[in-house]
Amino acid sequence: MPTIKVLIPTPLRKFTGDQETVTADADSIATLMKSLDTAHPGLGKPLIDDEGNPRRFVNLYLNGEDIRFLQGKDTLLKDGDEVSIVPAIAGGQP
Repeated sequence: MPTIKVLIPTPLRKFTGDQETVTADADSIATLMKSLDTAHPGLGKPLIDDEGNPRRFVNLYLNGEDIRFLQGKDTLLKDGDEVSIVPAIAGGQP
């Protein structure tokens, strides 16, 4: 199974022992999310909903490309890929 590098944003590093990058073995985004939650308990809850879909305000990028413009959670991964987790930011003044 491919080994994937995952970039963890600061607010989620409490689940990874403050590591900014972790690796996981996965062949798709869906299996990557499950693998991350298994290796780092609690990390899956802020990332995926009960159906295994990325939460609305979480953006996932595969090698810099938004997975929503690929195959979403069914996007296939290959050895050496890099996935970035980017929580959406809202608010501010008009």
